[in-house]
Order: sequence, then C-alpha cells, then structure tokens
Amino acid sequence: MLEIPSGDAQVTLITPEAPVATPTHGGRAKCLQRLVRLDLPVPRTVALSFDTVHAIASGTLPDIDAILSAFPDDALLCVRPSSEDPDWGGPGAILNIGMNDARLEELADKIGRDGATDVYTRFVQAYAIHVARLDPDVFDDIEEDGDEGLADALRYYEEEAEEPFPSDPAQQLSEVLRSMARAWEGTTARLLRQAKGAPMDAGLGLVVQEMALGLGHGESGSGVLQLVNSVSGAKQLTGRYLSQSQGREALDGSSGSLFLERDPRGTALEDVAPQAFAQLKAHAALMREKLREEMQIEFTIENGALHILDGVRVARSPRAALRIAVSLAEDGIITPQEAVMRIEPRALSELLHRQVDPEERRDLLGTGVAASPGAATGRIVFSSEEAQASAARNEACVLVRRETSPEDVRGMHAASAVLTERGGMTSHAAVIGRGLGLPCVVGAARMRFHPKRKQIMAEDGRVFRAGDVITIDGTSGQVLAGAPKMVEAALDDAFQTLLTWADQERDIGIRANADTPADAKTARNFMAQGIGLCRTEHMFFEEERLTPMREMIFADSAEDRRAALDVLLPMQRADFKELFRIMQGQPVCIRLFDPPLHEFLPTDRTGLRDLAEALDLPVSDVTRRVEALGEYNPMLGMRGVRLGVVMPEIYDMQARAIFEATIEASLEGASIEPEIMIPLVSARREVELVRNRIDAVATAARYEHRADFSYRLGVMVETPRACLRSDEIALHAHFLSFGTNDLTQMTYGLSRDDAGRFMSDYVNQGVYPEDPFHVLDVDGVGELLQLGIARGRRSRQKVVVSVCGEHGGNPESIDFCRKLGVDYVSCSPFRVPVARLAAAQFAIRDKVG
Repeated sequence: MLEIPSGDAQVTLITPEAPVATPTHGGRAKCLQRLVRLDLPVPRTVALSFDTVHAIASGTLPDIDAILSAFPDDALLCVRPSSEDPDWGGPGAILNIGMNDARLEELADKIGRDGATDVYTRFVQAYAIHVARLDPDVFDDIEEDGDEGLADALRYYEEEAEEPFPSDPAQQLSEVLRSMARAWEGTTARLLRQAKGAPMDAGLGLVVQEMALGLGHGESGSGVLQLVNSVSGAKQLTGRYLSQSQGREALDGSSGSLFLERDPRGTALEDVAPQAFAQLKAHAALMREKLREEMQIEFTIENGALHILDGVRVARSPRAALRIAVSLAEDGIITPQEAVMRIEPRALSELLHRQVDPEERRDLLGTGVAASPGAATGRIVFSSEEAQASAARNEACVLVRRETSPEDVRGMHAASAVLTERGGMTSHAAVIGRGLGLPCVVGAARMRFHPKRKQIMAEDGRVFRAGDVITIDGTSGQVLAGAPKMVEAALDDAFQTLLTWADQERDIGIRANADTPADAKTARNFMAQGIGLCRTEHMFFEEERLTPMREMIFADSAEDRRAALDVLLPMQRADFKELFRIMQGQPVCIRLFDPPLHEFLPTDRTGLRDLAEALDLPVSDVTRRVEALGEYNPMLGMRGVRLGVVMPEIYDMQARAIFEATIEASLEGASIEPEIMIPLVSARREVELVRNRIDAVATAARYEHRADFSYRLGVMVETPRACLRSDEIALHAHFLSFGTNDLTQMTYGLSRDDAGRFMSDYVNQGVYPEDPFHVLDVDGVGELLQLGIARGRRSRQKVVVSVCGEHGGNPESIDFCRKLGVDYVSCSPFRVPVARLAAAQFAIRDKVG
C-alpha cells in the first residue's frame, strides 16, 4: 500500500484495507474503496485527503513522483473531485494526464493513429481551459482532425500561454492538482456549495486514477448503466454505450441514451460484448445489494475487457427517490425504518401536486412567498365573480388579488391558482390555498398590482392584463409568463407503503384542518387521524346562506337573530352530518364561529345596494349599519368567543346543528363523539358562559330526539393570556388546542397578512432566524406553549393537547411539539403526508440516539 505523509495529511493507494473515509477523503474515494472490496475491476486509484488538497491550495504539493510510481510507466491518468457530499459539487475531472509526444506513438500502436491524436488533442484543450485558464475561444478555429488538429492545438496553446505545452507527466499532474485545489477554495465555489448546505470549511479530496480509455482494436467503448429509471424509480435497465470499435451509438428508445439490451431497432451492447454486458449487470446488482443503494456505473470496455471507473448514486426525482427506497426495503436490502429516513418530507409536496417541468425554460415575472405548493396555469382574473364565471366556461384562471378575505373563498374554489400582493405563510390566501391544494404565491410585493385597471406589472416592467395567461409556481414562489410544460402529480403504491411504515414509527397524532366535504375526503385519502380544526365560518359564504347570515347580523333583537339562524340551522346540520359520514367515526373538532361579522358584509356601492334590496331596507340604513359594525382593529375586536357571549344565539344554533347531525349520523351506523372548540378565549369565565349554554342545548336535543350522545368541549388557546391562565381554563375543557397562527401574531404584535412585506429583510439581516409564521418560534411562542401545556396539565392531568395552526405541518415545529408532549398536530390536508413522514423520522432518530 502506498502511504505518503504530507504534513499531517496522506496520499493513499485505494486498497480494501486503506485508511479511507468519507469525512477525510470524500464520498467518491470511499465508494471506489467499496468497489475494490467487492473485487470489481476498478483501475488502480490513489486518494488524496482533504488536508492534502488544502495544503496543495496553500502551495505545498505532495510527493508527485511517489504518486506516479503507483501506476505503470505508460499509464494515462485522470483526476476527479471527491467531496463529502456529491451535491456540493467540485471542479470538473481532468482526463488523459501524462499524454505527450512519446505516449502518442505508444498509444497509436495500440488503438490507431486517429484515436491517439484525438486523445492528445482533447487533453491539450482541457488542460488549456481548466488548468492554464486560457480562453476557450482560442480553440474554436481548429477544424482539422488527426495530426493537423493536434499541431494546431499545441501551437495555439504555446501562443496564448507563451510557453510550450508541458510534456512532463509530473508537471502536468502537479498543475492539475494545484488548479483543482485552488478552484475548490475560491470564493465563488465556496458560496455555491454553501447555498447547497455545505459548511464553510467543507473539504475536498481528489482521486488520481489510471485511465481505461475504452479504445482498442477489439470491441471497445464507454458508457454508464443503472438498474432503475431516474424519473419514475421503476426497475428498468437504462444508460448509454458508445462503441468505439464499431463506430456507432446504440440508442435506448425510452430515454434517448443507448441500447444496452437487445432491441429490434438497433445493435446493443448485449450483441457486441455479451460477456462484458453480463458481467456489468451482475456487478450492478451486487453494488445495489452491498452498497444498499441504486448506483449508476461508469464503465469502459477495452478489447472486450470490462473496467468500472466509478459508481455514483443514481440521480433521481422525488418520485423515484420514494420508489427506490421502498423497493430496497421490500427486497430486504434496507429496513423500512431506513427507507422512511431516506425521504425528505418536503419532497412529498412535489408528488402531491402538478409541478413545472424542471427542464422547461422559465419566463419569470416576479417572486413572492411560496405559500401553497404545486403549479397551475390560467388566465388572469381580478375578482371571485370572474373566477366563478371562468370555471362555468371550463376555463382555467388565476385569481389575482391584493389580499384575499373570506368572501373570496368561492372564487378560490373556482380558480386554478391564486396570486396576492400582500400576505405571508399564514395569511388568508395561504391557509385556504393549502387547504384546497391550490397553488398559491403571496406577498409578491415587488410586482405592481392595479386591480381597478385590471393589470399587473412584472418586476421587469412588462404589463399583463385580465385574460392574459400566466403560471403560478407555489412550490418555488415564482410567477411565470405563459404556460410551461407540467409534470403531473404521481401517487402510487410505494407512496402508501412508505407512509404506512411511517405511521408505525411516529409517536404523535396527525389530523387535518378541513372545512368542507372535499377537504374531509382529502384528509381521509391521506390517512389523517381525524379533523383537528373545522372552521365553520367558511360554510356561510355560499350564496344561499349569505343572505340569512346578513339578516342575522342586521337583526335588532335576539328573537330576530334566532329567526334568521333558524334558516341556517338545517344547512349547518347537513354540513356536519356530511363531515361525520366522510370521517367514519374518526374525531371531528368543530370550531365555533370566529371572524368579526363585518367580513360578511359588502363594502362597495353595488354590494350595499344589493343587500338593501335583499333586506328590503333603504340603502342609507344599510350603509350606516355597515359603518357602525366597522372596527379599528377587527382581528382583536368583536370576534371569537366574544360573539358567543354577546350574541349567544349564534353558538346555540351551531351547537344544535352539531348535536342533531350527531344523532342522525349515529342512526346510520357511525359512532360519533363530536368535539366543539371555543375560539379566542382569554378568560375562564368566557368558557363557563359558553359551556353552560352548550350543555343546555345538548340537554334539549337529547330530550327532543329521545337520543343520547356525548361530546367533548375544548378551547382554542391563541392568546398569550390563555396560555398563562391555562390552569384555570383547563378545568372547564376536555382539550386545549393551541392556535399558533394567531398566537404568533399576538405574541409578536405582527399582522400575518402584512408581515410578508418585510419578513425576508428581517430574516436576511438576522432579526429572526426564520419567518415565525412558517417555522414555530420555539423561544418566544414556544415558551408560551410550554407554559400553557404545563399549567393546563397541572390542573387537569389528562387534558388533551394539540396544535392546530399551520405550524402543525412544518417538520421542525412538529419535532418541538413532540418534545412538549403534544398529543396531535393538525394541518392542511395536503400537508398531512409531510407531517406523517416528518413525525416518524423524528421518532426514529430519537430511538437510534
């Protein structure tokens, strides 16, 4: 074994026993050692450690002659990078080191003059561009092949470099090593790899390998092979092979690369080198088993003899990554737990939604917050009415608003995507978009929105009008012109298998926030363990419900309010019964009415006139009443439990609808124990007042319908005071559900709809480590959660604790909730798979230690 000290580093011949490790020599060097241990035909290779390469960049070369002595005198060499993580990149490989006039003659005898001069010419060009840093354009004028082309390349090099091309292999190797080491430690390269997650001091190893050219008089060539499809992950022999001796490429019809197996459309590697092909397949299967990974083999064939130059992890789409992990586990190569750990939770979002084809050119108009993943194309519309009209014509549209409000929900249902000027991760558009699985970009403040003119202006000044086609990429936060090619969502058996394994490992429940039957069906499809938050206010924006809702708001007495609510009662009852039916006995947590009443009233003159006509009142009376209901800060005004205390008839109607739906669903065979949640609580007495009325409604429903049922009453903890006084509140509640959206908003004093305007600046300047509406603030809001849970369980030990804000779908936030002892988290239906996988990974990581 060659082992040459170089300062405190080493240069090591790769053998089965050599001291080679990924943290010291990089992934490629370690992989090559594993191939050597499998007794595969790997050319002789020397590995340079991170410390050695760093010393080279600083001006200290290892013993070059000693490195060369590890190889035959006539060998040509290549140098390849070996970083700890292949995704961090590195300088490109340099091939054919050692080529000079003497080697040219020797090589010509083996492979022919044309082949030898081609090898030499390509080396001169690569050395000139990547090592000597000469202008690549210098070599564009080379038109001849063979000796004339080589002579031109050597002459151009000498003219530009002002010295002859180096012929000494030691000098060539020294300069290649120095160039690659310095390239790695340059500022640009460092910034690029840091952007990919590499630490600032990430090291680079280099491997020096004897060339196996794939050139000869017998069957010779080079190629790559893998056993799976990189896009789908399906088992499929794919790759490419360029046959030098036959002078042709054999094409693989499925991917545009080479035929490897026999095919009626052309000659394949299996035909021209059957023994090498059989060996190659056997080696690939052995690598899959022993390296516990799908690998791509880089190989050459020289006169029928196979050489394996490298093995790298197969590049893969998120869909393929999932299928590969499941396949390896099903074949017993890895455990199901390891398969679960191999998949990035956020990558699941790309499987659940259509995406812009990664190969497609993007005509970028602007960027905002990537609020809801997926991509969709449609014509621009500026109102919910226009969106519904487009849907009626079966035309896809993108709803463009400054910001959305509850009255836009119908338009969002009709639209293919949503774009807003304002907002952040927990703005109305973001929350509803995720719930609907609707691509959404919010906070695109660098674009200019002109709703009255029905125009938007791109960041580069281009103007787009109503009816123009744009694409919203909610995964990247980009707004694109036109209709780029899409990749469809892809859910298969492997997806379900992986999540079943994940469910066996996780130690926290996962529910879904679902407001409609469609949401509930999505939640069921994604195996949510119930509904953790049903926001009932969204049910009142349907056309047939909006008028009686407004009549209730305009009522002057409790009796008149009850009369209007009696019209809504059967509609609410039907809503809840359908949710119970879909969830098939799983828990359903229904939040009582929360938003301020003014959200249900029109603000423009046309809407006020229509409302006056519907209510048979003068427009002036309607206008005055609407203005009277206005609040300076409605999100902190008459909403939530305050409405239930001041106008108890609203909660009475909802409670009756819940109980009657429970009775009807139970008669049809479902076992239902509804959960009723009181929003925006800040004092114990609020809970007492509402609970007393709900208990009275329950008693009346049992008596009137001659039926028994049970229910659970809980509190949505979303004010700092509720966290601090949770010991008192928990005495009157079966569960405490922490609404972290509003809790974050009130703790920070930030409007979640406006924070997007400056949040990126705050994060970039280190004011906040992350957007607190996206990743739970464990120091501030987290401390309130910790206090609230501890105090609540101190007074009621078995009180159920959950988190139902959008943080419930964020992996980092889920881990924090687990550590606090939260019983379950609840998130948008399309984030349920992400939450299931993330929770399992944290549980497995804790078990492993």
